[in-house]
Parts: sequence; C-alpha cells; structure tokens
Amino acid sequence: MFQTFKEWFWLERFWLPPTIKWSDLEDHDGLVFVKPSHLYMTIPYAFGLLIIRHFFEKFIATPLAKTFGIKEEIRKKITPNTVLETFFKHSTRQPSHTDIYGLAKKCNLTERQVERWFRSRRNQEKPCRMKKFQEKPWVYDLWEVWNGYPRQPLLPSQYWYYILEMSFYWSLIFSLGSDVKRKDFLAHVIHHLAAISLMSFSWCANYIRSGTLVMIVHDVADIWLESAKMFSYAGWKQTCNTLFFIFSTIFFISRLIIFPFWILYCTLILPLHYLEPFFSYIFLNLQLLVLQVLHLYWCYFILKMLRRCIFMKVSAEEEEEEEEEEEEEEVIKGKERDCLKNGLGANRHLIPNGQQGH
Repeated sequence: MFQTFKEWFWLERFWLPPTIKWSDLEDHDGLVFVKPSHLYMTIPYAFGLLIIRHFFEKFIATPLAKTFGIKEEIRKKITPNTVLETFFKHSTRQPSHTDIYGLAKKCNLTERQVERWFRSRRNQEKPCRMKKFQEKPWVYDLWEVWNGYPRQPLLPSQYWYYILEMSFYWSLIFSLGSDVKRKDFLAHVIHHLAAISLMSFSWCANYIRSGTLVMIVHDVADIWLESAKMFSYAGWKQTCNTLFFIFSTIFFISRLIIFPFWILYCTLILPLHYLEPFFSYIFLNLQLLVLQVLHLYWCYFILKMLRRCIFMKVSAEEEEEEEEEEEEEEVIKGKERDCLKNGLGANRHLIPNGQQGH
C-alpha cells in the first residue's frame, strides 16, 4: 500500500511540465540536479542549529547582554497550586469570572487571590529582557528564471542556501514548545509551516531559482528587526527606533512592492510564456498567495507600532508590551461589566438596587 501511495505521490504530472520525466533530471555531464532525498539533511541540521543556538545564548548573547547593561530580572515567585496550574495549562490562561469563582471555592481562596495568581502566572510566561536579547543572471533578469526549466542544474550556493534555510525553520518549529508564546503565535506557526512546505515543494519541483528569490526577499528585512529588538532590550531607544524605521521601510518595499509585483509576476505570468499551466505551477502560486496574505497581516501591526513610535514617542518594544497589558486590562474590565450586569460585585456579592454605578 505504501509503495502504491509513493508511486501516486511522485507522478510526473503533479510535479513536472508535460513531456518532462524524472529521468530528465538525473545528474549528467558534471551537472547536478535537485533530489527530494536532499531534504532529509534538513532535520539533523535543524537539531545542529538548536545546539548552536543554546551555546550562542549561553556563551555569547548572555555576556553581551550584560555588557549592554541588561540584567536578569528576578520575578516574584507564585505560590504553587496544583489545581490552578492544571487549569492554566489545560484549559485557559484567561479564566472567565465563572471559572474564577469555581476555582476560588475549590482552592479555598478569594477571587482576588485567584486573579492575582493567574496574572502572576501569565507574567512568568512572558520573556524577560535577557531572554529576549538571546533570541546569477536570473537574479536580476526574471526571464532567466524560467529559461530551460526544469532542466536547470543545481549550484552549490543554492544547495546550501536552501538546506540551511529549511533547517533554520525546522529548528523554529522544534523550539515552539519551549519558546514564549506571543499573541501572533498562530500566525508564526502558519508562516513557519508555509515556509517549509513552500521550500520543500519548490525543491522537489526544481523551482530553485524562483524559490531563491522568494527567500532573499524575505531575509533582507529580518536582520533589521532583530537588531532593533536587541537595542531596545539594551535600553538604546533612539537606536531601536531608527532600526525599526529602517526595517519597516525595507519590509514595505520587499513584501508589499517587490514580492507581489515582481516575484508573483515572475511565478504567475512569466512561466506561461514557456509552458502550459500544470498542477505544481498552480500549487506553488497558491502557497505564495497565502504568504502574501500574511504579509498584509503583519503590515497592519507594523503600521500600528509606527504610529505610536512617531506620534507618541513610544519604542517598538514598549508598544508591544503596552498592547499585551491593554489586552489583560480589557479582560478584567469585561469580567467586571459582566458582574454589574448580573447585579453582582467583584466578589460575586449582590449589589443593592440603585448602587450599580457607584
């Protein structure tokens, strides 16, 4: 059964243009072509990157952070409570007022004590500043991207760029369980999975040239964002804001101009001059369109942060922290409004008529 599925999965009509066979992409005359088996190496490389990351954080990032004056924050320890911890991990981090009332009764605590416990527990999940600190012709001539496709040999530079990039994204997936979960956690998961799927598919279908361009467009802005975060944690707010403005400019140019009007044009329109539409052509562009939707999603948040940075003189990192605090305040206010609607006070005691507004 597995063999049958394997033969169906690798049918040439799914991956290659009509009249092209897998035998056409076998190595010959010193030319090397991509092979799906190459992708097996990304998994051990991913674990290798995780090991490198561990030692980098311990022996380089931590001493460097201390040099910048970033100190390890000592957070107030919460009182261990098995019932509340189980509810926090397996139910929700933001319990409703009904949940708090039931947990208070179960643990023989006041509702205010339960709320404080959950607030302290959520704060423990947030990263401290120290943790945050650790965290060819076809290149310029798009017509050449499809010239000779799919009989395009693999360059050593392309091989290592792909393998290391995919290993990096696998390492991010493997570390999701230990990394801090932010409000855009789901978007990051979708992005990482889409990136791995896109790179794997483009490799197997020999879309190496277009795939390389897509990765370059995405990588060019990331270094500026990570640099801005580091200087923010070090307390260099002016430098942080300058780097964030540079990142935002590069992000808007690369993700909202170059990607849709050059890269998508290269993958959607130009191939039709060389070959008829086929399955992998459609599937590739569907994945790229999903990626563009994510670009618009992050563009919205970047614009919000820029507005605060420009008009309210708030750094990018402070903006993110303030939004998280505002979300928690909204949850608390929502609970209090629910109590007032039901004629109950903060401790679920009845409020005499006419005193709700006091």
